[in-house]
Amino acid sequence: MFAVLTISGICYGQDNKPAINHVAICVHDLKRSVAFYSDVIELTKIPNPFHDTVHQWFSIGPGAALHVIQADCPAVAHDINNHLSFNVASLEDFMKHLDKFNIKYGNWAGDNKKTQLRADGVIQIYFQDPDGYWIEVNNAK
Repeated sequence: MFAVLTISGICYGQDNKPAINHVAICVHDLKRSVAFYSDVIELTKIPNPFHDTVHQWFSIGPGAALHVIQADCPAVAHDINNHLSFNVASLEDFMKHLDKFNIKYGNWAGDNKKTQLRADGVIQIYFQDPDGYWIEVNNAK
């Protein structure tokens, strides 16, 4: 067991083990990516300490952020094994939400609008953001 220190709403484990702080992705068009992560994924924007036009930060959980950075990213094919994962209360409702945005989603094999059943009973889907990064959304509690 370890002690926990809370300062300004941020929780720090005092056992000095690493904890997730942020994930950064490189995008070609910040405006398009911000719209995707705001409107499609429905992430909440958080203050950008750089106060510039090439970064946007989003909350992805307690004390964790997604940093979306516009740059001259190399054009690469992203592998589904490397993905961000989010859970939602209702996967069915979220799939309907994706349908409104004409976002193609499916199971691990790429079967359109099919879900994937994980060995532990969690149901999941996969889709890609505008730069091809893979995203999993599941119904895990």
